[in-house]
Amino acid sequence: MKAVILRNADGTFTKAVEDVPAPDGAGGAVLNVRYSSLNYKDALALTNRAPIVRKWPMIPGIDAAGSVASNPDANVPPGALAVVTGWGLGETRLGGFGERAEVEPKWLTPLANGFSPWDAMAIGTAGLTAMLCVMAIERHGTLPADGPVLVTGASGGVGGMALMLLKRLGYQTIASTGRLTEADYLRRLGASDVVDRNELSRPGKPLQSERWAAAIDSVGSVTLANVCASTRYGGVVAACGLAQGMDLPATVAPFILRGVCLAGIDSVMAAPPLRAAAWARLDDLADRRLLREVAREISLAETFDAAEELLAGRVRGRLVVRI
Repeated sequence: MKAVILRNADGTFTKAVEDVPAPDGAGGAVLNVRYSSLNYKDALALTNRAPIVRKWPMIPGIDAAGSVASNPDANVPPGALAVVTGWGLGETRLGGFGERAEVEPKWLTPLANGFSPWDAMAIGTAGLTAMLCVMAIERHGTLPADGPVLVTGASGGVGGMALMLLKRLGYQTIASTGRLTEADYLRRLGASDVVDRNELSRPGKPLQSERWAAAIDSVGSVTLANVCASTRYGGVVAACGLAQGMDLPATVAPFILRGVCLAGIDSVMAAPPLRAAAWARLDDLADRRLLREVAREISLAETFDAAEELLAGRVRGRLVVRI
């Protein structure tokens, strides 16, 4: 089968599209991969700029969607369309940038009738993460009438999907971005207002003016500290990323003086029932028309250059990888 192969022999990193043996299903279920997607973590793996890959050689790709070729479990029968994201794909397990992927049966989530594999990968890990963030806001009890929801990193995959979902649910949203030239695009996705990320990316006071009832943050570091400091009394912040950094230079002030809740969101190891619930919500809320604007398609060979563009902040929305 054709696949992207990453190697690191004696400290020399290489990447190429090669012909490699296809999995035989001895280690689980086999998915005929039609599409994958290029995520931030994939870009780090493809450029070897962070220790994403833990086992060499590796097929990257933390997402995959297609038809089930074989499955020892009855949860998703052969021939059915399914999606798999996270679970160590592209890190410790061979991932989705190949024509076939071998996965644990429990990792497969059947696609709803309205979803094609392309749709699923236009959503991918980014959309799943955004949906889990929205569900955390709902569990906290924040309603559209309570005030706006801030979305940081709004021009990225998670941010764009979050804007789309929140709009469908009736929330007013504030999009924070470093690319104000994308303001019209962000408003089409659902942003009620667009602000410059510089308002949040510089160190600020431990407690600031109350601006939003909830927030979805994919940036981390100073930005997340300012987001929490500006969240209204009793609000919630769903944190799911670290584009600015892993640190959190904050104080306890927002949490003990305003009762702000910081909810951590992880889509990599999320339990199958939670994933199934999230994909069911996505089937109901994702705007298929807007997905065509949020995502564009690239080939396996184009992933190398696209990874550089993504890390440089020059990619808008989602990249669907045609397998």
